[in-house]
Amino acid sequence: MTIKTILFDLDGTLLPMDQEVFIKYYFGALVKHMEPEGYEPKKLIDSIWKGTEAMVKNRSSMTNEQVFWDKMKEFYGDSVMKDLPKFEEFYKTSFQNISAVCPPDPESAPLIKQLKEQGYQLILATNPIFPAIATNSRIRWGNLNPEDFDLVTTYENSSRAKPNPEYFQEILEKLNLNPEECLVVGNDMTEDLCASKIGLPVFIRTTHLINKENRTLDSIPHGDFKELIECLSV
Repeated sequence: MTIKTILFDLDGTLLPMDQEVFIKYYFGALVKHMEPEGYEPKKLIDSIWKGTEAMVKNRSSMTNEQVFWDKMKEFYGDSVMKDLPKFEEFYKTSFQNISAVCPPDPESAPLIKQLKEQGYQLILATNPIFPAIATNSRIRWGNLNPEDFDLVTTYENSSRAKPNPEYFQEILEKLNLNPEECLVVGNDMTEDLCASKIGLPVFIRTTHLINKENRTLDSIPHGDFKELIECLSV
């Protein structure tokens, strides 16, 4: 069947990112922003990691946002919720400086423009473990617009996360998509390739490949964006 919908990963796919560097700067900036509010650095970092783990393991009917803040309450009690405006302020201010270590890929914006002009439905299938304000910022760091995509997955609108195949199933059901008419494009052999478990074709962009399990690419369509276009033309 003809591909009609393309589900793009963001980090490492449309936006170049060294995850270790990003995490270092992310936590450094967050700690600096929240420490004056009484948040001890190590405890804050531990709580964020535990909240992230809870979202990845989420199998409930709650959104990832609800699961994350429930975990934060285990560390800080219900009083943490009064500081939500302070966390949001972080994403509007200090977080934006991290764009310096995530420079845009000059190929991404032209690719998205070309695919939109060709009539493809585009979805930004980034792991929904960040709030929309952070995800939309990272989209713009890549010289893209959130409006380029029919859906951008964030922790507010998702109840699953990669590498759970149910994350992709949730997208299919939400938009009433036929998996055979979709293509997932990502750079992570674990998080993105899990889509194949529910029948979604996957193209792996190897420019910033993440392959922690050293899996073979032999039977998987892969390459750069030029080869992606060639794959879509077949």
